[in-house]
Amino acid sequence: MAGHSKWANIQHRKGRQDAARSKLFSKLAKEITVAAKMGDPDPDKNPRLRLAVKEAKSQSVPKDVIERAIKKSMGGDAENYDEIRYEGYGPEGVAVIVEAMTDNRNRTASNVRSIFTKSGGNLAETGAVSFMFDRKGLIVYPGDVADADTVMMAAIEAGAEDVESSEDSHEIYCDANDLNDVSNALEAELGESETSKLIWKPQTTTPLDLDGAQKLMRLIEALEDDDDVQNVTANFDISDEVMAEL
Repeated sequence: MAGHSKWANIQHRKGRQDAARSKLFSKLAKEITVAAKMGDPDPDKNPRLRLAVKEAKSQSVPKDVIERAIKKSMGGDAENYDEIRYEGYGPEGVAVIVEAMTDNRNRTASNVRSIFTKSGGNLAETGAVSFMFDRKGLIVYPGDVADADTVMMAAIEAGAEDVESSEDSHEIYCDANDLNDVSNALEAELGESETSKLIWKPQTTTPLDLDGAQKLMRLIEALEDDDDVQNVTANFDISDEVMAEL
């Protein structure tokens, strides 16, 4: 198990999910506003908005917050956000992708560069590390939704490419362009998913010892604490033994 699922487990153990709840809500609301502004404000007619709303609901964002975010997109005073991807290297040479939405490119670039530098990493050119990842759709179900064979069959019929099942969860991967269709098909078969979103899936991972893991966690935490940063992905792997020490 690597990448986002390791990071989610670490966040959960450290209690960061509760501590950063309002910040998470704010970032999810921003994605909803941008998705609605770029397309139709009706989630049924706008696949990106539908996925954004679904992800917000899965993170327990209140209904009124979601509705306000959509309404905000229809107002003439809604901010204009640029979507920017930053790429760089963290401690131990781990490849890091940072996705941001900003109304001030200079501020965000300066902040992201500073965080990389302070954390022992360095910001690189766009394209420097993204070739080491595949853009995929990810749909996650809890481990007890069904057995691995049942989920695998449902995923194949829905048009997914791969399934990784463990005791805790079933992670279903599909082509990025098929995420909305695959998510809908799985929902009809297995019910509401825990998450349904686009991700950067590492092609290979860099194993980290305790020191390297701690340094990388500090970098990721600092990046995620920035208001302009929406998502952070890194191609690391941490053994269960190191996980237990974190």
